Amino acid sequence: MRILVVEDDDRVARGLVRALLRAGHRVVRAADVAEAYEAIAEQVPDLALVDMGLPDGHGSAVVRRLRDHPATGVLIVTAQDGETDRVVGLRAGADDYVVKPFSLAELLARIEAVSRRTRALREAPAPVVHRRGSLELDTTARTLSDTDDGWSVALTATESAVLALLLTHDGPVERGVILDRVWSAPSEARSRTLDTHMATLRGKVEGRLRIRTLRGVGYQAGP
Repeated sequence: MRILVVEDDDRVARGLVRALLRAGHRVVRAADVAEAYEAIAEQVPDLALVDMGLPDGHGSAVVRRLRDHPATGVLIVTAQDGETDRVVGLRAGADDYVVKPFSLAELLARIEAVSRRTRALREAPAPVVHRRGSLELDTTARTLSDTDDGWSVALTATESAVLALLLTHDGPVERGVILDRVWSAPSEARSRTLDTHMATLRGKVEGRLRIRTLRGVGYQAGP
């Protein structure tokens, strides 16, 4: 898999590149936003690791550029662990995030999870559409649309996977089920990530689809 590492810290970048090469990936490193744009223009990566604090801009700009390529997975790698920082990155279109310092095992597991969700797009499958009333979720194009008035919103691979689970269940979906199906991780390991993704997803579908939180149970999609 071709991975773009966007990281301005040379020491951190060298460690990431070495680890990814040992794991069998092809790696390109960019030290800032401008270099990242050039790398993307030269060859679109299968997955990108993007630091948020770059010398010539914010990493969210790179994430937005990568969202022009839906088959590319995007993983934020950042030292900023505040809720605002996570939400900014996820709303820009990232699929997941990992906070420094992190273990190599955790990083590789996150990469595999994101890659698994985007692999189907790289293999150009037939569209998969889930419907709820006038709403249509195309998990291949990663869009939620309203056939009544033409409204549409772009989703990340993770948001699309979560929403597909909600739309294909008439009743509530337990948190543990979502975490197992989307992240293949136990609930205690990814609970904060799910909360952040759910908040950004609600912001995107507000006024079109209600996502209810059932305390102690999980989530349910409804009118």
